[in-house]
Amino acid sequence: MVVYSFYIFDRHAECIYKKKWTPRPSSTSSKPNQYDGLPEGVPHPKALSAEDDAKLVFGTIFSLRNMVRKLGGPDDNFETYRTGHYKLHYYETPTSLKFVMVTDTKTNNLRIVLHQIYVSLYVEYVVKNPLSPIEHPGGVGVDCEMFELGVEQFVNASLMT
Repeated sequence: MVVYSFYIFDRHAECIYKKKWTPRPSSTSSKPNQYDGLPEGVPHPKALSAEDDAKLVFGTIFSLRNMVRKLGGPDDNFETYRTGHYKLHYYETPTSLKFVMVTDTKTNNLRIVLHQIYVSLYVEYVVKNPLSPIEHPGGVGVDCEMFELGVEQFVNASLMT
């Protein structure tokens, strides 16, 4: 399984944490950027900034979550979204924190994994940290070295095997 990125959004739609992992080049591939899905000779689109990327991800989950609730009722939840190139996993906490992970398409549902990241890492290292702000105004993100290290170790140990 390949994990491409991980985001946390607060209840004010601000991205308070983002982490990207670069996919390892496959051994059968002779070109390093062949995973982007564009045929040879087609110009590559301009890369988005990290802030624009986070806004697009939030817009996608916001729209899909609202669509699922309108079509299925208030008891239905949006959990995953799959395209031909990636799969987006979504978990929302009771305090309206949104955890989003983007992986390859072969990955099973990671709702439980995102819940584990929330309970064992976010609550332990961010919420219980007296130096960490309760609110993150203006996009001030999570600045906790133990949390970042924990996410890195958790993803490498349990997901990228």
